[in-house]
Amino acid sequence: MAPAIGGLLIRGDRGAAKSTAARGLAELLPPGPDGLRAPFVNLPLGATEDRVVGTLDLDAALRGEVRLRPGLLAQADGGLLYIDEVNLLPDHLVDVLLDAAALGVVRVQRDALSAEAPARLALVGSMNPEEGGLRPQFLDRFGLCVDVAAPQQPAERAEIIRRRMAYEADPQGFAARWGAEQAALAGRLAEARQLLPEVTLPDPLLDVITTLSSEAGVRSLRADLVLHRAARACAALEGRTGATETDLRRVAPLVLNHRRDPRLPPPPPSEPPPPLPETEPPEQQPDTPPPPGADGPPPEEVFAPSTPAAPLALQAFTPGRGEGQPPRRAAPRSVPDPQAARLDVPATLRSMLGRGAAVPTRDDFRAPMPAEDGGRRVLFVADASGSVGVSGRMGALKGALLDALAGQGGRDRVALVTFRGTGASVLLDWTTDAAQAEAAVRAAPTGGRTPLAHALNLAADLLTGVRGAELVLLTDGRANVPLTPGSDAWADALHAAESLRGIPALVVDTEAGRVRLGRAAQLAGVLDARVQTLEPG
Repeated sequence: MAPAIGGLLIRGDRGAAKSTAARGLAELLPPGPDGLRAPFVNLPLGATEDRVVGTLDLDAALRGEVRLRPGLLAQADGGLLYIDEVNLLPDHLVDVLLDAAALGVVRVQRDALSAEAPARLALVGSMNPEEGGLRPQFLDRFGLCVDVAAPQQPAERAEIIRRRMAYEADPQGFAARWGAEQAALAGRLAEARQLLPEVTLPDPLLDVITTLSSEAGVRSLRADLVLHRAARACAALEGRTGATETDLRRVAPLVLNHRRDPRLPPPPPSEPPPPLPETEPPEQQPDTPPPPGADGPPPEEVFAPSTPAAPLALQAFTPGRGEGQPPRRAAPRSVPDPQAARLDVPATLRSMLGRGAAVPTRDDFRAPMPAEDGGRRVLFVADASGSVGVSGRMGALKGALLDALAGQGGRDRVALVTFRGTGASVLLDWTTDAAQAEAAVRAAPTGGRTPLAHALNLAADLLTGVRGAELVLLTDGRANVPLTPGSDAWADALHAAESLRGIPALVVDTEAGRVRLGRAAQLAGVLDARVQTLEPG
């Protein structure tokens, strides 16, 4: 309804009807000036940048004309562009999409030629956070974000199945049954769209806007602007020409939650949850803590980071880069392509001049080959078992992790696996978000046994297919949780380490005390890794 807000991001678990909700929005869009239904364009994950933004018509360019072959953005003009699994798109492509959606125009420039086309569209993306997140600078570009989940009440789930079966049995009859309600909602949106330019927000409410953003730890001014626009859109939807503080607080979660600093505690719920029904009489409920020695999970503690004596000695391993060498960009390459959508102009001209011709033909066309240019990947695997906590080195371990994370470049991605108790878990999936990484490290609990083999197997899964990655393992090596009952935990760990041999690795020995087993060094031998001792500062 208001493209200037910046689009909508839908986050939720798989099977939560994110795509269905996005496609339902297309049915509510007002028709265009020609009276036709507004376009709904689906952007596939495999689309190239030229397919998205469009290309110059090369045949017209050879005749001296500048003409644009429209891409998906131009095709979605006046309608909705939907991107499923937007978190899996390349970052630069997401940036192009958001820029076009915000400006209402798509520009294509190839060397000295440029053209543009209107792209007044609403951008809707959906994603499953379990499959990875968007970089914070791109999250900020989405105006609104809503988190969805499948209902848990049996009656609600049954009604969803009932309606789905009714639609599959008779799509036209199902549409006719709900046609009146859908038409009423579409009409309400069309009226709000006409009213929106007249809606104002009183100047004193700017203080409320800035306070809400500051309390959420949001540094971007874009959030304040979106709050202003979204509150006015909320008022227009209800037929009012003046936005209120109530409108601001209604839209604030949609505007701020995805921009919120992850190091801050979560916001309080807008309404207190209803009390849970009592399942047993009060007199039967225990009112005293269980006696010592009762069954229960082992105690755990969250240690604060402390300064280590020395930083982690990481190496930079990137595609096409060797140890100790500076970054190196691959030389640009081009290939003959008579149907090229993009031209390597120097190579094309060289081909033309080589033939002694004055005008290029399609036989001279050379298409540029993309060069790999990505940051490094560092997987941290941290021992969070009780033995590291008892030795007093968990604080130094966290401090070393935070120090290493702070040194990562903007294009570098890191992931964090911790292991304790009976298994290992991915505490932080591959991300470039330094604030998210810091929050995960600081909140990591400590306690329990040492399932080292489980962690190494999980690390092997995470590193499969990841190029230029480095493994950093922080542990005292005191494995005591086998992979299968009856097997030897240390033998399992050594066997799991063998599957990681060949991956650049650093083993950080966290063992303390007079009697040391030296197992971290043994692990490093199997991994063919470097060894560093972690000492508190």
